[in-house]
Amino acid sequence: MPQAHRARPAGPLAALPGYREDVLGFSCGGEALFGILSVPAQAARRAVLIVVGGPQYRVGSHRQFTTLARGLAAQGIAALRFDYRGMGDSHGAMRDFEVVGEDLRAAVDNLFKAVPGVEEVVIWGLCDGASAAIFYAADDARVTGLVLLNPWVRTSGGHAKATIKHYYRARLFDPELWKKILRGQLNVGAAAGSFLRIAGAAFGKGKGGVSSGAAAAPASLPERMQAGLARFRGKVLLIISGADLTAQEFLDTAAGSAQWQGLLAGPQVSRQTLVEADHTFSRRVWKDQVLHWTGDWLRSW
Repeated sequence: MPQAHRARPAGPLAALPGYREDVLGFSCGGEALFGILSVPAQAARRAVLIVVGGPQYRVGSHRQFTTLARGLAAQGIAALRFDYRGMGDSHGAMRDFEVVGEDLRAAVDNLFKAVPGVEEVVIWGLCDGASAAIFYAADDARVTGLVLLNPWVRTSGGHAKATIKHYYRARLFDPELWKKILRGQLNVGAAAGSFLRIAGAAFGKGKGGVSSGAAAAPASLPERMQAGLARFRGKVLLIISGADLTAQEFLDTAAGSAQWQGLLAGPQVSRQTLVEADHTFSRRVWKDQVLHWTGDWLRSW
């Protein structure tokens, strides 16, 4: 069953002697890629590949990926964080998260080469990094686990519905909103127009069926992600931020799909929720909690 938690100080991590970080350079599609490999003195057989989400590079928002990799290495788990082609220090053209499979495979290949004794890898991804991990994992037998944080399932309709449900509903009960209205500090017309545009996206278009003579519509991002995760036979840790619209859109999408519900209810899926956290776990206590959940889960199987 999912567990909801409030953040609590995780305490200092015990540093292991001999922990180091190496620059790892490798190629993909004829382009040079670069990453940082955090290596403990005695690495466990299971390593972690940290997949960057959004227009982001290997350090991460609030240095999240840096502290995560170092924290895992302090627990004896090798971790690689790297830049896709076109991002950070890596060469080549920038690319979408749905077409980074070659980059992920090159990173896994070179992680195995760089850390003798590693036998399997877990991919850790936030936002569309989680989505990229889902698309890739089933096609690489070396990937035995996924850590998915606030997965990106964005559609215009899904985002609009999540905004109405989780943002506008809360705003209606916010005393500060009504104070601004009474003081004339809120442009009510502009606010109403914004709401109507979002409501139109949520409930207006895209309701019609496909006629018998028309070509079938392409599968949506949530449908393709569900199919990708259904093909994966490894373990999954799902971590959700309670104060994040992207996370709420994912949960709403899953709640409206029998296929998603069946996947997430499976015995291979563990779930954690950090109720106060924002999308990128910007506070140190939130990052520490994610690190401890990740480490505990990696050692649990």
